[in-house]
Amino acid sequence: MKGQMGSAQVGVCNVVTTQYTGLDVDYWTDRLLDRIIHVGTDPACPSPIQEQAVAYKAKIRFVIRHFLVNAIKSDRTTLYNLFTQQGHGDMAEILRHLKEIQ
Repeated sequence: MKGQMGSAQVGVCNVVTTQYTGLDVDYWTDRLLDRIIHVGTDPACPSPIQEQAVAYKAKIRFVIRHFLVNAIKSDRTTLYNLFTQQGHGDMAEILRHLKEIQ
């Protein structure tokens, strides 16, 4: 019986670090956008098509960012209310005073 030889391709690994904070909305917006839309740089592609793709990507970025910001605000509201209901008003106030997401 012959053995089969497998192969694997190693991808690119990017590491991003922060100090005393999580990654911001713009970081996650760009990561999601990169997964959804890729604008190629093939010279054979007509310039108007590439320009249209870049413009479309910018519009989709705005929509993604808008909904991510709303999701974060909604989650903070939920946590604020849970902390308040459980008698942790001090923690609720810390949440309320976190940097406003824009």
